[in-house]
Amino acid sequence: MLSEKMVDALNEQINKEMYSGYMYLSMSAYADFKGLKGLGNWFHVQYQEEMEHAMRIYDYVQEQGAHVKLKTIDQPPTDFGTPLQIFEKTLEHERFVTTLINNLVDLAIEERDHASRIFLQWFVSEQVEEESNVNEILDKIKLAGEDGNGLFMVDKELAARVYTPPAPAE
Repeated sequence: MLSEKMVDALNEQINKEMYSGYMYLSMSAYADFKGLKGLGNWFHVQYQEEMEHAMRIYDYVQEQGAHVKLKTIDQPPTDFGTPLQIFEKTLEHERFVTTLINNLVDLAIEERDHASRIFLQWFVSEQVEEESNVNEILDKIKLAGEDGNGLFMVDKELAARVYTPPAPAE
């Protein structure tokens, strides 16, 4: 059984994950508008992943017999600058989400909520992967440059990303 404190924290995380999805959808629209369809695709897939994360937590809260309480999702920015800047903002955001997930794990430990601690380990691993992927893209953009053929090649590579739903939680 989840404590009220844990339910509140998980409901807040659902909101943060949905905001992340909303922000990545805005980044996708921005990249598409700028003619960077590959970046737009990458961020659209990222949007799908974030919504999956929100639903994973949503389902967990309900499975634990607690009440999911959805909150207002803030409007994300609509202008993100250069390709380098958009991925720097992405890395900053993913680091923020990592902090949120770590705080949830800390709360689960504090509350002696072993089920939530185990559930949240998937998110800990996911955040390591998220930050690594964004760092790799940042490295490629820095190496390729933000104009000409180098950016074209990075954009083309990002266009190949497809959404793959994660394996069900065990």
